[in-house]
Amino acid sequence: MSEITPEKGAENLLLNCAKAQEGDRLLIAYESPDFGYFDAGSVACVTRAAHTLGLKVDAIDVGFNPEDPQLTPELLKSFEKADIILFLARLGDQLRFSDMPVGKKIIVSFAVTQELFGSGFSNGHHDAFMKLKELVNQTLATAKEVRVTCPLGTDFFGVPEMNMTASGDTSILRFPMSVFTPVPAHSFSGKVAMSFLTGTGSRYYDNYNVEFDGPVFALLSKGRLTGFDGSPSDVEKAEQHYDYVSNLFNIDRNFVHSWHAGIHPGCGYPWDMRENYERWGGAAFGNPRILHFHTCGAYAPGEISWNVVDPTIVVDGITLWENGVFYADRVVGGSAVLADYSCAADLFADPDKDIGFRKAS
Repeated sequence: MSEITPEKGAENLLLNCAKAQEGDRLLIAYESPDFGYFDAGSVACVTRAAHTLGLKVDAIDVGFNPEDPQLTPELLKSFEKADIILFLARLGDQLRFSDMPVGKKIIVSFAVTQELFGSGFSNGHHDAFMKLKELVNQTLATAKEVRVTCPLGTDFFGVPEMNMTASGDTSILRFPMSVFTPVPAHSFSGKVAMSFLTGTGSRYYDNYNVEFDGPVFALLSKGRLTGFDGSPSDVEKAEQHYDYVSNLFNIDRNFVHSWHAGIHPGCGYPWDMRENYERWGGAAFGNPRILHFHTCGAYAPGEISWNVVDPTIVVDGITLWENGVFYADRVVGGSAVLADYSCAADLFADPDKDIGFRKAS
């Protein structure tokens, strides 16, 4: 891969994701680094790249509201003046399934720090991963059987009934593109092994995550959580957490909405996930070592995620993910994409396997 820098990552966002043209007006909606999620350098990094490309740049602090995120009249007025709106703020992620102003290019960045802008995650050509996403979507849409396992004992299966309309995915542009369209869970059954529960980034609440002493299996039957299997104390933790979150928001406790896995081998997470589960959940999920479910609530993305580590995903007898490694060349058309984009091929040849797991102290 050619030189990797934060500025080139920002250019990738602006040119290849936003399709920016000289003279376009960019509005950066950011949140203060004091919240500990986005860093102080990302706004400056994107601003420098935008000026180099001849864009006009405005920035607005949209803050962070964990309980009641909304597009205020003042913010909507600022949107009207922009051609491109970039969220370097969780507000964009919180509202990614909500109505947004039409006629605007709206981007949510999952590169949350200047360090990630300067990694393979942001420097791999955006079009390559858009094409890989579509190829995986096509593969799943015509699949007769999908089976998922993992080293901890996950084993679930079903026939994908993909929703390829606009309602099946968020219409907001995401950078970097790191997952395929969520697979509806209503046609899947089995067991899902995990070592913790955490939120989805939809809403934030106290006791956002729960760690288990040993593996816990969520029992899945045609898109419904039917119970947990594990040590009695861990099962009690899981049941209580689901009671707590579902009662807090008055939502369907046992609804399992959908699942997807990471497709971006450059999506590393170089920090300890325990230092900030919220940031981990919003940045690391694009790594092929992670498959996660949207659960608790009959809507995307729900309020509790199940995270499967190092999944093996077999589609109609072909192993596309194997112990957390995504083999893009095994997807029909994948080899051609890698041949066209050497930067993506380089990332698949040397994937970033750091997903923030550190030994508990």
